[in-house]
Amino acid sequence: MARIAVIGAGMGAMAAAARLAVAGHRVAVYERGETYGGAVRRFERDGFSFDTGPGLLTLPAVYRDLFVKTGKQPLEECVELVQVDPSSRHVFPDGTEVALPNASRAGVVQALEAALGAGAGDRWGDFLVRAREAWDRTRRPLLEEPLWTDWRVLAEREPYPAVPHRRLLRTRRAGTLAEVAAWELRDPRLTALLDSHALAYGHDPRELPASAAVLPYMEHAFGTWYVRGGIRELARAVYERCLERRVEFVFGAEVTAIVEKDGRAAGIELADGTVTEADHVVAGVDPKRLKQLTGHVLDADGDVFGDASAPSPGPFTVLLALRGAREAGAAHRTVVHAPDRVAELDWLTNEGPGPARPTVTVLRPDDPALWPDEEHESVVLTAVAPPHGNWAATNSVQPFVSLMVGAAETAVPGLRERVLWQEIRTPSHSEEETGAFCGGVSAPSLAGAEGYFLHPANTTRLPGLYRVGGWSHPGGGLPHAGMSGALVAGLIVEGPDFRGSQ
Repeated sequence: MARIAVIGAGMGAMAAAARLAVAGHRVAVYERGETYGGAVRRFERDGFSFDTGPGLLTLPAVYRDLFVKTGKQPLEECVELVQVDPSSRHVFPDGTEVALPNASRAGVVQALEAALGAGAGDRWGDFLVRAREAWDRTRRPLLEEPLWTDWRVLAEREPYPAVPHRRLLRTRRAGTLAEVAAWELRDPRLTALLDSHALAYGHDPRELPASAAVLPYMEHAFGTWYVRGGIRELARAVYERCLERRVEFVFGAEVTAIVEKDGRAAGIELADGTVTEADHVVAGVDPKRLKQLTGHVLDADGDVFGDASAPSPGPFTVLLALRGAREAGAAHRTVVHAPDRVAELDWLTNEGPGPARPTVTVLRPDDPALWPDEEHESVVLTAVAPPHGNWAATNSVQPFVSLMVGAAETAVPGLRERVLWQEIRTPSHSEEETGAFCGGVSAPSLAGAEGYFLHPANTTRLPGLYRVGGWSHPGGGLPHAGMSGALVAGLIVEGPDFRGSQ
């Protein structure tokens, strides 16, 4: 039985902790905050309740597997999963609207064809077929196996089978997601639909490799799910599973250093000077903070994996307590697309003036657990904003909120007149709660682009130290965090011979 110290109580860290405890190890989780869940949090006031992190779940099979492997109660006995249908409603700048069915390629093609005109649905359907091919080529090495030392195979080979595009008598293949949209989709509304999957993670589609086509494919193929009571209920269930497996949690415990002995990680040091010995240390923190905890070079020469020192865009959320009942048939999720795509992308990448009107996601769950009575409603508006640092010290907060609320009026009838109160949460709030550098959001790993959109391996060059969660392989998002927990547990339990999740 090994002693294992886990830094942080995010979803990936807790997934690893539960699996390691089942394997017979003694696991203790040290969280600098006062609660679990990482970015999966809840805000409550006056009988209203809001998810302040992710509001929907894709690939629930990841958490089903976690619960099957760590106890007798399956996931569905611990939380109530609801498939969202339609998966999303989209409002485009020209006034066109479309509701996309959940997990139905044929239904999505039919809906787009009816709303956007002849050919639009077929072009999107053909794109999803190619996206599936990219998914099939990368799924196992990118998501289910540790990132091996030959990771450059993923970096150098573009898995998306783009359609050749003839230009100036030359045949070219799309290298970026933006080129996929321009050359294959050929409709600004389909471009906006594709862009929204990149923007959700703060990415500029003009820079993303074509392999990012797997992001919309995952949603279309595996569906979109809501957890009754809010996604925070999923975090609660994982936390309680950890407690059942006798994982110890220490809250209000800030780790200031990783202790080394005989050339390997041997424990942690807390802010109060307490040193706890451990046979393995699992770190669920972002790369910048992890670098501060150890003076070691953690990756091999030539590893690129993005730029950990550069702040990334983060979530900007407006929580709205509304008077008046939710109207029958309202979509759970509405995406209101920005009127000026270039202005939004330039502001997001700090290359243009702003704030620009962003793409806004409006979440309106049909869940009485989220409001005080049937005469009220809880609504969450989310956009991704540049990493300005301390948003409270800038003059952009209120203008940006006004732009978001203005966009959301197309999704919520009479929105401004219904507002009782609002709570604003900038990327600065995320940084304070999760420790993520500038409150940045971590995206799933992507193949291609010379490895820039991969994440660091779960193992490090310091023996005994492992990385888990959204800032490590296989990247951000609830499903990927759960996968990272499975990978780290496998590496510790089975050692270097571990070949990946089954």
